[in-house]
Amino acid sequence: MSGDLPGAEEAVDHVLVALADPTRRKLLGLLAAHGEVSATTLAEGLPVSRQAVVKHLAVLDAAGLVSGSRAGREVRYTVRPAALDATARWMATLAADWDRRLAAVKRIAEAAERDAGQAPTAR
Repeated sequence: MSGDLPGAEEAVDHVLVALADPTRRKLLGLLAAHGEVSATTLAEGLPVSRQAVVKHLAVLDAAGLVSGSRAGREVRYTVRPAALDATARWMATLAADWDRRLAAVKRIAEAAERDAGQAPTAR
């Protein structure tokens, strides 16, 4: 991630670690679909306790993927897309690098195949 802001690589690492867990991915999807909701509401749609949901939300929050704001006695969570956008840009850059490398390998292989086809045959 050369050329990115300092700490950008670490931020991507945190996002990838947070998204490695299927429950956290599900939570992020639920938040994206429903907007601002409480941990209690999120727990209703999952096979885990409210306390487990709160712990997962803390990991997502630390990675910059969600934020919580107090509304009376409850905390309501919402998606923060910036960290996910930065990770998607990093992945797109990585994919483009691999596409360039594979295209170079393809050109070399095709050139070798052409050269082999033009070589005189020995009798």
